[in-house]
Amino acid sequence: SEAIRRLGRLPETRVVAVAPIIETDPVGGPPQDPFLNTVIELATALPPRELLKESRRIEGELGRPSARGRNEPRILDIDILFYGDIIVSEPELEIPHPRLHERAFVLQPLVELAPALRHPVLNRTAAELLADLQTHAA
Repeated sequence: SEAIRRLGRLPETRVVAVAPIIETDPVGGPPQDPFLNTVIELATALPPRELLKESRRIEGELGRPSARGRNEPRILDIDILFYGDIIVSEPELEIPHPRLHERAFVLQPLVELAPALRHPVLNRTAAELLADLQTHAA
């Protein structure tokens, strides 16, 4: 909740909507407690790289160490899933998020918020991606 408040206080940024929080089991990594996941929609004039920089700053201020292993327990993880229909492919930033279509813990709250949101690379809606994932998991 504090991270959402801080994101909404960034310059030229406001929180438009927040999906319900869901509790999920961790995927990969060492044994750890369940995660709480949500998706938020921001309206911002910040460019994607600046939004990433600010997100990382907020993570650090709220107790996330800057160095950690992949899938290790963490207090907070802010990912940029989409930025309109912009596609970014850089070592430190990939938009759309490269694995969001493989993660029910991302797609479930995303569908609550924006089921018709279309992935600009896969050309599938969030609802279609979740349905595809559920079909393949069955």
